[in-house]
Amino acid sequence: KGERILACQGELHLEKSILDLKKTYCVHEIELRISDPIADYGESTDFFDDETNTNYSQFFSSSTASSKRSQPLRQMTIPPYNEEEGLGNAKQGRCRVLLPERGAALRIRTLPLSKLVFQCLKQRKVVEGSVDDLKLLAYALGFIATYESSSNDFIESDSFVSSLTSLICAFDGNGNCIIESSGVQSGACIKGVVSDEVHALDAASIRNQFSSLCIEDEDAQVNQTEEEEKKLEQASTTYAVAVNKYEALEQQIRCTPSVVATVPSKTEVLSQVEACDLAALKIYQSEIRGSIAAGFQLAMRSGPFCEEPVRGVIVVFEGAEIAIHRFGENNGAVTTDTYAPAKILTGGTVVSAIRQGIRCSLLSRPARVAEAHLRLTLHTSLAGLGPLYAVLSKRRGKVISDTMVEGTNLILITANLPQSESFGLSQELLKQSSGEVTAPELVFSHFEVLKEDPFWAPTSEDEIEEFGDRTGDNTSAAVVSNKALSIVRDVRKRKGLLVDSSKIVVAAEKQRTLSKKK
Repeated sequence: KGERILACQGELHLEKSILDLKKTYCVHEIELRISDPIADYGESTDFFDDETNTNYSQFFSSSTASSKRSQPLRQMTIPPYNEEEGLGNAKQGRCRVLLPERGAALRIRTLPLSKLVFQCLKQRKVVEGSVDDLKLLAYALGFIATYESSSNDFIESDSFVSSLTSLICAFDGNGNCIIESSGVQSGACIKGVVSDEVHALDAASIRNQFSSLCIEDEDAQVNQTEEEEKKLEQASTTYAVAVNKYEALEQQIRCTPSVVATVPSKTEVLSQVEACDLAALKIYQSEIRGSIAAGFQLAMRSGPFCEEPVRGVIVVFEGAEIAIHRFGENNGAVTTDTYAPAKILTGGTVVSAIRQGIRCSLLSRPARVAEAHLRLTLHTSLAGLGPLYAVLSKRRGKVISDTMVEGTNLILITANLPQSESFGLSQELLKQSSGEVTAPELVFSHFEVLKEDPFWAPTSEDEIEEFGDRTGDNTSAAVVSNKALSIVRDVRKRKGLLVDSSKIVVAAEKQRTLSKKK
């Protein structure tokens, strides 16, 4: 299509490259259509408001859920974000995703992961300044029972880092990682569902079909043959067993912390489980476990909000239900060798399911946008200090230090600035300060999460009075000045994705022309 992307080292290099394309490398002068510069972004998440003050087992309980948290988040109800496949099985950062043909169901949870905690996991030790973040994550994963934000003591920090490191499956370069929960590693959260007709893994269809089997017309039951009644009884038993397996695993995950100080030995756990669960664990280790890292890496490449790389997220693989088929008995005894997968489990289906589960679980958590920040260094005189601060404040810059240069009347300024706000900075600084400020030197610094929810909507009376009631609107535009939302929309528009269309005319009947025609 004649489209080219230029990777340059600043605006001056970009202008020179475009000029060379027009004047030097083209025999005949041609017209170039130049887009706006592309900035780097990322997608992340944050904790729920009450996730840090509610017990691990009680947070996901429907009886103790607050009225605000019990309702789905805004991004789960507005297009195009609510069109994600499998989103109906996600809630509060957890997702139960089904493999094709319902051969297995995987349980996935996502949580925010700070930079300091990620460094602790990479270095396998507690780094300086990471105690607060470690304690918060330990409470969210159930490692500790109480959390006090005012206390800076976390005695079990070394033990938590050691336990969390032992559960890691994979890292990536954007500050993300995936772990197996302690229940999965010990085998307690891997369940096998024995069924000839393996459509019993869909929890919704389980209850609907099981209830429909019990509510049959009396006249129809009289006319049924003995063979049909036997099939009906067998199907009822199959659904009942599947429901029990589903509820047992749900309770097991809810009550068992994801990270514990001492993981029970497999001998202790496996001695108390059934043969079908042992067979499911064997199938998980041979067919599913090897594809978890590939699915995680694929999901981290593009997030669900604007297909940008995911940053600062920890994924917890919490459990699995695997459909198995019993094909015989060895010398009258039922062992793990008498079971086989009811459906074919390929690496591609597992990778696709892991990716889908991570995307849906991220959609069911508070959304955040990560921006690339640049380190800005320049010199200014006392006369240019005021205009400099005004320009940086307008562009959301933050001054880190300002020191006098010995022997001169110049001040050395060091600041952080979002990459998206750095375009055209030199020209504006020189214009506003009348040449009192030198050209800034910009170097990449870090990625920082923007503490603003792109899908926030006013809920309280004061917020509705100030911004208006937009909860019934199908678009995500709750307020005008939402920087995170504008970033999401701009990136989706640039990539050709469907954008949640905001109304051009909100109240057409109130429109009128101000000029009077005579």
